[in-house]
Amino acid sequence: MARKPEGTRPAKIPHVVVLRLPLYARALALLQANGQEVVSSAELGDMLRVTPAQIRKDLSYFGRFGKQGRGYNVTRLLERLRLILGLDREWRMALIGVGKLGRAILEYGGFAPQGFRVVHAFDLDAGAVGQTFGGLTVRPVSELEQVLSADPVDIGIVAVPAFAAQKVMDSLVRCGVRAILNYAPIPAHTPQGVELRQIDPVLALQSMTFHLKSLAPPAE
Repeated sequence: MARKPEGTRPAKIPHVVVLRLPLYARALALLQANGQEVVSSAELGDMLRVTPAQIRKDLSYFGRFGKQGRGYNVTRLLERLRLILGLDREWRMALIGVGKLGRAILEYGGFAPQGFRVVHAFDLDAGAVGQTFGGLTVRPVSELEQVLSADPVDIGIVAVPAFAAQKVMDSLVRCGVRAILNYAPIPAHTPQGVELRQIDPVLALQSMTFHLKSLAPPAE
């Protein structure tokens, strides 16, 4: 049977595997920065609290990496994962909502080194329009479709109040944006073919309190 070439992608990758790949890439980047040339699946698993068998299975979806008994070449595996994840190019982003959260995103210096660049910023509040944050001048949301039609982006970041979020996402979809990161606390909807990621710290905290409650001593 012919061997599957490295880096090929089957038709369907489990979502949990895709979520783990950036963690592998981050760990490998740390090892590379420390000058380590080879890593075993066991060592990588210890770093990430993942079993070596799970790491090998995850990577097998994309081909064969490393050699049994010799481990993985850190630089080579990192390069392959960056290609698989699309991190070998720059991704243009538009931010909608420049409140406290939006301003923190604009001024965060960790996106650009990883290939993500915010190129447009919009806000609903007329008081924010015209101000500059992170080197970008804020435009009114009413200009979003006109601006993005002329100068498209790959990813939209939605940090507006809940009441406006779905309308903003609909506008992004009409502009051809196919990936949206949503911070608004709503059950957002996007059409098939648009990748949506929901970030809601309150929901995360509420799921944590379920576990904290179970650990709490019984009331006297």
